[in-house]
Amino acid sequence: MQGLRRHRLVRLNAAGWSAILQRAWDAQARAALEHWALHGLPLVVTRQPPDYAASGTLALGLPAASAWGKLRIAVQVPQTAVLGSDEFPQLGDVLDLLPADALGLLQALDACGVTARVFGSYGWQSISGLPYLRAESDLDLCIGVQDIAQADAVAALLQAHAWAGPRLDGELMFGDGASVAWREWAAWRGGRARAVMVKHLDRIALEQGTDWCMPPALQEAAP
Repeated sequence: MQGLRRHRLVRLNAAGWSAILQRAWDAQARAALEHWALHGLPLVVTRQPPDYAASGTLALGLPAASAWGKLRIAVQVPQTAVLGSDEFPQLGDVLDLLPADALGLLQALDACGVTARVFGSYGWQSISGLPYLRAESDLDLCIGVQDIAQADAVAALLQAHAWAGPRLDGELMFGDGASVAWREWAAWRGGRARAVMVKHLDRIALEQGTDWCMPPALQEAAP
């Protein structure tokens, strides 16, 4: 499957949902899965096993809404069950769920030349129309960055941004899909951590150097 990355959304065909619903689930999980299947809601790509490409399967997740106890459901499906793929909504698409000064955050990120997508409770409530949000819900952002300098600028912006909205959390995602929590990036780049945890599609690595976050073409050219 081309362009597969963590936080990518996929929609399943009827055969895929039928196979999932034939498995043994407890009542709460089954109710959530039946709702997802009935309404054609997406699942999210999670970390894949190292042999996922050869196996022909995908590991997907369903973080259920409050009605199902915020249950987290993991499924594996054949890649042939995927009907199509999508992305989480952009920050500008969920402004109705946020305080009015969220527009200032959006404009500041635009000025950095980046697009922020919203996952977590805000993203899933926007997608599904179901109640996910609680008073303590963070605003989880997945922000695509081109290079180290842009990642530094975005992390500094998020650290300094003062607003009436929820706590800002989430990840910086580089061109090859490698991602790191922006708070951990800021601590690492500020010398407050010796290494940073980098999440790839099929593994997690602790990195001390910066080769992993170079543009793919430069990684290939490196000795």
